[in-house]
Amino acid sequence: MKIAVLSDIHDNIWKLEEGLKSIENINDVQAMVFCGDLCAPFTLKQLGEGFKRGPIHVVWGNNDGDKILNQKIASSFDNVFLHGNFMEIKLDQVRIAANHYPELAGHLADSQNFEAVFYGHNHTAKSEKINKTDFVNPGEIMGRFGKSTYAIYDLKPRETQIITF
Repeated sequence: MKIAVLSDIHDNIWKLEEGLKSIENINDVQAMVFCGDLCAPFTLKQLGEGFKRGPIHVVWGNNDGDKILNQKIASSFDNVFLHGNFMEIKLDQVRIAANHYPELAGHLADSQNFEAVFYGHNHTAKSEKINKTDFVNPGEIMGRFGKSTYAIYDLKPRETQIITF
């Protein structure tokens, strides 16, 4: 099973559309984790409409505004789950955490309570190990720094691939 990990859309719905089309071409992606900074609620709606293969787990970023409208939009989808500032889930026996901020994510990885920790905020795609924990920033969908990226995390070999589109 693979997870698409995205972050920092910042309302660039055109790049989000490209990214979602790119994800459609990857086999075995059965879940999505979004690491914050959708910004406007219409972006969450596009995310929910554009990914139907499985659950979409969302954590808040520092630029996510109308949380009440986002909750209303999320409730219109069976597969969109808002976790607030922190997410902790288990998929195929792999413990996964996510939040928006690198510093907090680093502490989660240091705890060794998770096999994978995902984060965003600094718009820099990066995959590394902290002890035995996979520590992954998918980069940014918006393309502010010249390229749009997301990550594909494969649960069984516990491998990350950064995709540029």
